Amino acid sequence: MSGGEQQVLDRIERARRRKPVVREELITLAHGSGGKATQTLVEAVFLEAFRNPLLATLDDGATLPLGSARAAFTTDSYVVSPLFFPGGDIGDLAVNGTVNDLAMCGARPRYLSAGFILEEGFPVADLRRVVASMAAAATAAGVEIVTGDTKVVQRGRADGCYITTTGVGVIERPGTLSASAARPGDAVLVSGPIGAHGAAIMLARGDFGIEAPITSDTAPLHDVVAGLLDALPGQVRTLRDATRGGVATVLNEVAVASGVSVVLEEAAIPVRTEVTGVCELLGLDPLYVACEGRFVAVVDGAHAQSALDALRAHPLGAEAAIIGAVAAEPEALVLLRTAIGGTRVVEILVGDPLPRIC
Repeated sequence: MSGGEQQVLDRIERARRRKPVVREELITLAHGSGGKATQTLVEAVFLEAFRNPLLATLDDGATLPLGSARAAFTTDSYVVSPLFFPGGDIGDLAVNGTVNDLAMCGARPRYLSAGFILEEGFPVADLRRVVASMAAAATAAGVEIVTGDTKVVQRGRADGCYITTTGVGVIERPGTLSASAARPGDAVLVSGPIGAHGAAIMLARGDFGIEAPITSDTAPLHDVVAGLLDALPGQVRTLRDATRGGVATVLNEVAVASGVSVVLEEAAIPVRTEVTGVCELLGLDPLYVACEGRFVAVVDGAHAQSALDALRAHPLGAEAAIIGAVAAEPEALVLLRTAIGGTRVVEILVGDPLPRIC
């Protein structure tokens, strides 16, 4: 292990021993990025105030015991800018994102609520378009939107439309999926090419004068997840959708929560050529760019090929890949073996180069 890697390990160990503290006096965009600033905010403010065993795991949703049955429960808010982008809009994003959080808990999504914060002056035609998109996405995912709320704020106090969706799903299989369940020897897979959603949002904003045929990968993932869980009963450890902070952030969370190392193979990570090109032009790493229709799976290493076959059997997993493995050391670290033969540390970012992507 290099001296640089040892320094990172020492830093992580020191961080574990001290209580998280939000040092900023004001909230910044970094606090919503999904990276270090977000984690500190969640642990130091929200977890500190609301601490309980169901919340403490900080997974994509809570697993609730309901007599002899189990349910998954999750909520998320959507503030994407722009509201409409190639491949989707805030409406289908709000449905698919919450459906996917339930799927990452191993649940079959059933019911959603939808809360709208609308800005005075927002066009009713755009609202109808967003709602129609939500309805179509809910039908495609087999869920129903059964309750909700609407608030309107003064002009200039919002950005057109924000949506919060909460979802309930039924867990029909035994076992619990968690970021803390990874073990040395496990395999790491991704369900398809990464980074398309974040790249599509970047181009849709029109700030860079770049044109490329990139559409968001937003999609409901519960069916492809069900196929994986059915093919590998008891052998799937962790499922996480790679939204804010991308694959790199998800795997850092797994490495820390499980006390393991994740070793990625750069050459194995699927990224479409056009996404790679945009990221290179803007100085971004696709590992940190958000997805909305891709997930990371950690499975028993002995069943890695079966997992890959199960994912590729579904259209949304047709380009799935085995991208790495879990090791015992160096603990709480993600490493990348580069295409040129080197190794580098993949750290979790403090902020996000692209805020408001979901």
